[in-house]
Amino acid sequence: MKHTLQPGDIAPDFHATAVGGPHGEGQSISLSSLHGKSVVLYFYPKDDTPGCTTQACGVRDNHASILAKGALIYGVSIDSPASHAKFIAKHQLPFPLLSDESRAIVEAYGVWVEKSMYGKKYMGAERTTFVISPDGLIRAIHRKISPADHVPTILKDL
Repeated sequence: MKHTLQPGDIAPDFHATAVGGPHGEGQSISLSSLHGKSVVLYFYPKDDTPGCTTQACGVRDNHASILAKGALIYGVSIDSPASHAKFIAKHQLPFPLLSDESRAIVEAYGVWVEKSMYGKKYMGAERTTFVISPDGLIRAIHRKISPADHVPTILKDL
């Protein structure tokens, strides 16, 4: 049985392509390269869908407040770097998105789950946010978080 991540656990390291923000059209990054900084990883199902857009625009509108708390924020989905670039441009997102096409990050963080819509079951990313302390430990986890409640919740954690 797979271990479900809990606050206090070491955050799984990853390597991914980051698009947007300081990473421009795409750069490879890892969580370990961000050691010494607070990091917010928010997992979302799909670029440019209603809930995901609400969530991303909430982060956009409060990005300065998140940075002022000394944190970096990254959205994570299984969408391609090209999809992320379009989403960023369309909504003027000032923060980077991580492309997890191989599903390695969603699997490592335990957010690749069975979902159901209109009676049909399928696999997808669960909307979940991890707040990671500068020493690489998980400070807080918010599962199935409402897009509207996302930013106020993470600001309390930072």
